Amino acid sequence: MQNETLLTLPASTTRPRSRNIFRAWLNKEGSAYAFLSLYGLLFIIFIVVPVLAAVLLSFTFFDTIQPPQFIGLRNYITLVTQDDTFMRYVLPNTIQFAVIVGPGGYALAFFLAWVLAQLPKFPRTIFALILYSPSMTAGVAMAVVWKTLFSGDQSGYLNSFLLSLRLIQEPIQWLQSPHHLMPIMIVVTLWSSMGIGFLAMLAGILEINPELYEAAALDGMKSRWQEIFFITIPSMKPQMLFGAVMAIVGTFQAGAIGVTLSGSNPTPRYAGQLIVNHIEDYGFLRYEMGYAAAVSVVLLLMVLFFTRVSNRLFGSEA
Repeated sequence: MQNETLLTLPASTTRPRSRNIFRAWLNKEGSAYAFLSLYGLLFIIFIVVPVLAAVLLSFTFFDTIQPPQFIGLRNYITLVTQDDTFMRYVLPNTIQFAVIVGPGGYALAFFLAWVLAQLPKFPRTIFALILYSPSMTAGVAMAVVWKTLFSGDQSGYLNSFLLSLRLIQEPIQWLQSPHHLMPIMIVVTLWSSMGIGFLAMLAGILEINPELYEAAALDGMKSRWQEIFFITIPSMKPQMLFGAVMAIVGTFQAGAIGVTLSGSNPTPRYAGQLIVNHIEDYGFLRYEMGYAAAVSVVLLLMVLFFTRVSNRLFGSEA
């Protein structure tokens, strides 16, 4: 009977009810969606649209002059079967750089954050600022400090030091040598890797309740290593995940380091050539935007894969 009554109600009585429900929802959730709408709009414009454009362009030949021409999977086939530079130099260099700098910088950031957390507030703030500052001035530091340190003439600090000790007979072209460029890139990147992820880890360690350590000590936990693995890391998984994602993104998007240090793109004998440099080479020097888009899609898939691994390790379901 109630269903029949509802069915026989005129439309004029149901519309006010729906309007009241909408107004109640708007009063309760409207402000939250209003704040999220700006982020959603910017996310669509600067993330979704460029990614979709890159994926679509990767299936075309586009020289920035003529309209894009659809060529299917030809760019990806060329990348795997015909691009010797990518397969012999760029991909191995990127993997080597990522394997060392990514986990190395991540572990170093956590270790330094843990050490600083043991200090009083004032010296902790000073040292945190000192460690964080290279990440803000990495470009200037590379141009001033590192290029002067590894200068290839006798005025370079490293050459001058080694010559004074008679360990070398003539100056070494550190930044032009295929054997030395990649290790120097790794050292410089690790030096400037204490960025947002490092600060997030430091904040996560400081937010841990000290009573957890006291309770663990009463239960028989005596080693600092046990505290780190059984209390510190499990208590700051969100910060560990954020630091891992930032380390992955920062590692794979690094490309200016080798070019800035060596002063050329491509780097000498492709010794410091990374995927980002390969994209810039084909996109902005050769104007093969379709092929550059295909390489960028491969880079995106690599970042997504390692980000997924990080979610497995430090996500809430882990």
